[in-house]
Amino acid sequence: MPDDSSYDLIRFVTEPSPCPYLASESAQLEYRVPATLDTRSLEQFIERGWRRFGNYIFRPRCVACRKCRPLRIVLGDFRPSKSQRRTLRRNEHVQIHVTRPSVTDEHVELFNAYHRDMTDRRQWPDNATSFQNYYESFIGSQNEFAREFQYRDDGRLIGVGIVDVMNKGLSSAYFYHDPAWRKLGPGTFSILTEIEWGQARSLQYSYLGYWIHENQSMNYKARFTPHEILEACVDSDELPSWRKAADENPPKLTSQQS
Repeated sequence: MPDDSSYDLIRFVTEPSPCPYLASESAQLEYRVPATLDTRSLEQFIERGWRRFGNYIFRPRCVACRKCRPLRIVLGDFRPSKSQRRTLRRNEHVQIHVTRPSVTDEHVELFNAYHRDMTDRRQWPDNATSFQNYYESFIGSQNEFAREFQYRDDGRLIGVGIVDVMNKGLSSAYFYHDPAWRKLGPGTFSILTEIEWGQARSLQYSYLGYWIHENQSMNYKARFTPHEILEACVDSDELPSWRKAADENPPKLTSQQS
């Protein structure tokens, strides 16, 4: 996959802004809209530390900070911990359906309920969506790799995970849920569900996005072991370097992001 701006419809870096994860840092993101984005090219981006949202792919491009570390679970070696097995048992009543992404009034209402709760509890910016905005963010061009994990309780939609399924792995793009479900650990349950789904299809990795050691709200990602950490986000013409990491002492980045 050549790294040339002619292969991007858009490529830009945002202006510095306060980091939402570390109060002492400022953040910048680099965005690209590739002219084509199929399963193979998406996997190459994900392996190199990029993430997808809608038609955009993005990565951190902060000038003074390299603390966002892409993390992936090694599916063939993963076994749930005692705590994770309890989470599975607590959610045995939940029905799971994997399908192509869709949008209904039920999706929009659940998305907005989740974000209202996060605004109240964690001071997230107000992020109410409409039917049209949801479609543009999560459905868009109907990418071949996109899947929707629906979680239902007695038929009622209580959670939605947007997941990219590639040739060797799957990538968790977004997850939201009914605030009333929170006490049963829906975040952990959704990751365990995706892991089991990937293992059943002999996939190698489950990508959980960026992890910051100093951010306590991200600690849950490192509890899925064994996992690997990407040393640095790299460009399309560079080879990525992933290293196995102990959850309590992950390796530090040794090279600059390009």
